[in-house]
Amino acid sequence: MSHNVTQHQGKRQMTQRVNLSKSEPGLYQAVAKLEQLASEALTKAGVADGFSHLLRLRASQINHCAFCCRLHTRDALASGEPSDRIAVVAAWQETDYFTEKERAALELMEAITLISEGQVPDAVYDQAAAHLSGDEISAIEWLAIVINAWNRIAISSRYLVTA
Repeated sequence: MSHNVTQHQGKRQMTQRVNLSKSEPGLYQAVAKLEQLASEALTKAGVADGFSHLLRLRASQINHCAFCCRLHTRDALASGEPSDRIAVVAAWQETDYFTEKERAALELMEAITLISEGQVPDAVYDQAAAHLSGDEISAIEWLAIVINAWNRIAISSRYLVTA
């Protein structure tokens, strides 16, 4: 199937894609189960629910997944994250909205999301280890794996985001 984008009455229209949630529901449910387990690991490690949505949002921004960006912005707001933190998460390095621990988590999430650009550098991992427990690192790494899978499912299935 080609990547055709056309304009029709001012709206973008994309070629219909195979919806992975419908074509292989067992695989889709396995990813959903992985998400549940990653969320449980985050809770067990003491990572705040709102911040976990900011981590998901950051990976989704890097991957340009509009569906997941909208979802995790809404989830972050619903879990009590201030709108200012949500607004600046794409430029977190330029703000003082995030603690050293959160900054280490965001940097680790970015490195895993951008894994083809230098793997996960030792400096990033060392920074994470300096500020996060082993359980926090593990939970964040699993979250990175899961959100990147979700981004790829939504993008390749072309989950549309409309106003």
